Amino acid sequence: MTLGEAYRAGFHILREAGNESPAFDASALFCKAFGLTRQQRILHSPESAGEGAVRAYLSLARERAAGRPLQYLIGRWPFLGLDLEVGEGVLIPREETELLVRTAVRRLADTPEPRVLDLCAGSGAVALGMASLLPKARVSAAEKFEAAFAYLERNIRRTGFPVEPVRLDVLDPASAGHFSGLDAIVSNPPYVKSGEIPGLQPEVRQEPAEALDGGEDGLRFYRAIARHWIPALKTGGVLAVEVGDGQAEAVSDLFAASGLEALETERDFNGIFRVAAGVRA
Repeated sequence: MTLGEAYRAGFHILREAGNESPAFDASALFCKAFGLTRQQRILHSPESAGEGAVRAYLSLARERAAGRPLQYLIGRWPFLGLDLEVGEGVLIPREETELLVRTAVRRLADTPEPRVLDLCAGSGAVALGMASLLPKARVSAAEKFEAAFAYLERNIRRTGFPVEPVRLDVLDPASAGHFSGLDAIVSNPPYVKSGEIPGLQPEVRQEPAEALDGGEDGLRFYRAIARHWIPALKTGGVLAVEVGDGQAEAVSDLFAASGLEALETERDFNGIFRVAAGVRA
């Protein structure tokens, strides 16, 4: 079997399964199994493919066809130009979350060495994104769950940014007492309503439930942030969070009642209000 024939075999597996982007996914999995870029695959298409790599590639294609997330199969995913490790037990970084980072960075433009805390850090995407765009920032990343915390630590080592990993429960009021005088808090917390999780896409349901479940109304973590974490901000400190579709107004109201002002909401590339931000009065 040639490299070209191997690629097409995986492509057909994905297309027959109804995959929405069989060419992209097949190319990504081919790169994982063979170590060849798309350009190299095309250039060397007539050459013979190793049997072991073919078996590995077709196995990946079948797993993807069965609905396993592409990001978990590859083991890495880009975020703001960073190459982050991902896998079972951690939320997959998404492009819309880059808006959260950019919004917070814009709000901190006049703060020379901001002290930043990322709550519900997961893979570290937001914290590391902040550190990459604010080289003089002192960034801490808080995560509760063991599997996600392991990815957080690995990605800090992988990228080389001096982010401090902190193991804590965002919902525990005592945890917030360890922080004060912060210039910014950022967070992409769980915000899916508990009752809506069974109806999510099968791929999304393979991500950790603890990274998705925001309680009965989806606002459990925003209430905790408003009650327990806003006091950790200095006067004029920035709070920026990602929110689910239709949640921006309710989250903004929670934050306003807890002393935030200059509140704004930002739309993502799909036109959805995806970020709510403000400053402590």
